[in-house]
Amino acid sequence: DHYFVVVNAALRHQDIPHMREHLEGVDVTEIFDRALVAVQGPAAENVVGALCPAARDLKFMETTVADINGVECRISRLGYTGEDGYEISIPEDKAIEITRAFLAHEDCEAAGLGARDSLRLEAGLCLYGNDIDQSTSPIEASLAWAIQKRRKEEGGFPGAERIQRELAEGASRKLVGIKPDGRAPARQGVEVQCLEGNSIGQITSGSFGPTVGGPIAMGYVSAGHGAPGEKVNLIIRGKAQPAQIVALPFVKQNYKR
Repeated sequence: DHYFVVVNAALRHQDIPHMREHLEGVDVTEIFDRALVAVQGPAAENVVGALCPAARDLKFMETTVADINGVECRISRLGYTGEDGYEISIPEDKAIEITRAFLAHEDCEAAGLGARDSLRLEAGLCLYGNDIDQSTSPIEASLAWAIQKRRKEEGGFPGAERIQRELAEGASRKLVGIKPDGRAPARQGVEVQCLEGNSIGQITSGSFGPTVGGPIAMGYVSAGHGAPGEKVNLIIRGKAQPAQIVALPFVKQNYKR
């Protein structure tokens, strides 16, 4: 009888009013007394399952409500690292207690968003504000899988005209993986040039890949470029640094299907 929606926090001030305006007869209620903790990695099932056996039965993108140490939590088997894991919504006043219970497990350590950012980049996952924003289409960002087949054919949603055109004709640019040949990372905003010296795109996310063991990046390049193996130059501090286009993801995603 209801949907539980977790919106991007940065877009809450536009998403909630949008739902209220367009969902006629539906009561849209915001919840502010919750905290969210993500437990990610190959040992995530054992860490969370030790406190909540029901979590072991979930598959990727499934969710349930269950007790953890006597506290009712919403547990979802997902995350943004490319690894198996969970996001756990906890009553705010119990968040520290539950988090400490996870950290008491020998296979669990605290990590911040910097760690998440490097892992999501290795997994080829877009970050809002870097790789996608309100000017980006899902076709450019290789996110067409998120649109239902019926929607692709029938349209009738915000942005449908552009999306249907790009599905039929192709987009003017596309998101690709880029691997610098050297050790210097290519950060957001770095220009991408073809070997002839023409500008063909820009880096949107770049960092050191801890699993890859070297610098990695994602960015957009113009149509006609972007085939895996294509050699390019990255203009870092005014100097051309060699790199090549690679297929995404850099590291295989490891979800429990």
